[in-house]
Amino acid sequence: MTLLNSILLGIIQGLAEFLPISSSGHLALFEEIFGINEAGMVFDVMLHLGTLVAIFVAFWKDIKKLFIEGIHIIVSLFLNLITFFMNLAKKGNEKKEYQTVIETAYTKFVILIIVSTIPTGILGVLLKDVVEKVSSSLIVVGICFIVTAVLLMISDNANSGRKRVKSATYSDAAIIGLVQGLATLPGISRSGSTITACQLCGFDKRFAVKYSFIMSIPAVLGAVILELKDFAGLDITGGELVNYGIGTLVAAIVGYICIKTMLVLIRGRRFKYFSYYLFAVGAFSIIWYLV
Repeated sequence: MTLLNSILLGIIQGLAEFLPISSSGHLALFEEIFGINEAGMVFDVMLHLGTLVAIFVAFWKDIKKLFIEGIHIIVSLFLNLITFFMNLAKKGNEKKEYQTVIETAYTKFVILIIVSTIPTGILGVLLKDVVEKVSSSLIVVGICFIVTAVLLMISDNANSGRKRVKSATYSDAAIIGLVQGLATLPGISRSGSTITACQLCGFDKRFAVKYSFIMSIPAVLGAVILELKDFAGLDITGGELVNYGIGTLVAAIVGYICIKTMLVLIRGRRFKYFSYYLFAVGAFSIIWYLV
């Protein structure tokens, strides 16, 4: 893996992870066309870590509050468990009251993210081997690009919703989590598909973007954990490790810029331009495979 290749892949990852055009699909296409196969899934995971850093920087205030509320949930559940066992030994009015778990909008936000993560994690494990097999098949990538293009068309024509945290339901969160799980297929844009799902569930546009990006955090961390075994058996030189690090940094910087761009794009019906592009790149991928 040369330095130039690492930088180019970092740029592609940063652009395609947050713009609704599929980072995994573009990485697979680029690697196939230019014959880059030295890094495989390991470097892809490092690039995703770079874009994960971009999410933390862009939504730091929200993530900080979510982390604090997550701790509150754990403490409340632990205290309620203690209260439950204490109440078993008491009678009548002597029983203690339980702690309120969901007190604020951010507490509910944490629960919504957890609910979304469960189906994502299940599908991620079930589809892991399939994804690895089809990642190098440009006909699959091309078809998935076209599927994403259709989803973006749907997103642009969806009615603007008003749901934010308080009015969002746990069934909404589960549906969006399922969509994110399917987006592990190369060519299906995670951001594009989940933002579309959010809008179809009636989410406010700006909240849909925030929810889509923040819900990716546990999914990316889970993918990293699953791929840790590949790091142990990989023979990487010091120079290659530096190149990987630079690619990851580039992905973080470009990704941050694209997050800010998406927050502007979502206000208008501008996904159709990405849709036109994906129809074209999808057709190109299929033709490249057949030729």
